Amino acid sequence: MSFVRTVLGDINPSDLGVTYAHEHVILDAPIVEDRFPHILLDDASVAVEELAACADAGVGAMVDAMPCGVGRDAVRLAAISEATGLNVVATTGLHTRKWYPGLCWANELAPEQLAELFIADIEEGIDRFDYRGPYVERTRHRAGIVKIGTMQEEPNERDRRVFAAAAITHRATGVPILTHCEEGRGGLEQVELLRQLGVDPQAVVLSHTDKVDDYDYHLALAATGAYVEYDQALRHRISEESTTVRMAATLVAAGFGRQVMLGTDGARRSLWSGYGGRPGLVALMRDVVPVLTRAGLSDEEISHIMVHNPASFLAFGEVVS
Repeated sequence: MSFVRTVLGDINPSDLGVTYAHEHVILDAPIVEDRFPHILLDDASVAVEELAACADAGVGAMVDAMPCGVGRDAVRLAAISEATGLNVVATTGLHTRKWYPGLCWANELAPEQLAELFIADIEEGIDRFDYRGPYVERTRHRAGIVKIGTMQEEPNERDRRVFAAAAITHRATGVPILTHCEEGRGGLEQVELLRQLGVDPQAVVLSHTDKVDDYDYHLALAATGAYVEYDQALRHRISEESTTVRMAATLVAAGFGRQVMLGTDGARRSLWSGYGGRPGLVALMRDVVPVLTRAGLSDEEISHIMVHNPASFLAFGEVVS
């Protein structure tokens, strides 16, 4: 039977409900506090307040897209999930090189060695110390997705090793793969590399692609068979003219409506009500979804974007021996 792996255990995909597909619930690491304090999300009580508002608006699940070593905290994610009733999917994998200064293991290990860490996060439990120290203490909270990314359109040598590790992990566990597309670009190259590594594009979601206002690019991404995840709506004026809404409507009209998902990529204190920002993460459900209706999408089409597509994507696939 297919399942989605959350920090509190495995659930039936149909139990996810409305799903935010790319979030940052806890983002707390020394590099973040030192170099990127505007994205520091370190207060679990604030997260409970913010996510509770989303739950009250009808949201059932969130993907916390923070991978190894850069600020994830499985214990706090589990506590937040318990307090709000939201299903939370935690992430393994690696972000791009810039997030790992001085962490040689993240930038130099072979694909097989990295895959051992990723698989352990998925099958045994995420390290309480987030692989930032010499000692590993596995929690009971397991990862349900693996994240990788590129900083440019063509993957470099480090990217290829990390992508190879993700492919090994996917084949061994059936875990879905989420990618970071810097400035929305590089999605086509990412899908092609993963295809060469034996990964079906239907097991891949490409994040941040609505940073690119180019209809042909989005249609080409969808034509690969991969999912696309749009997450920039809260950073701009929420209207029918936003890139997020226009590109989602374009893909639906072109017959790719079952490959679109939405998130907030809420790694900004300025977006969270609880940190004094606006419009708050609840705005995706409260404000953006009604705009999709005004843009001409039917209730069924919106239900696929917000409910059925994430459930299908997040369900673990067949293990390839």
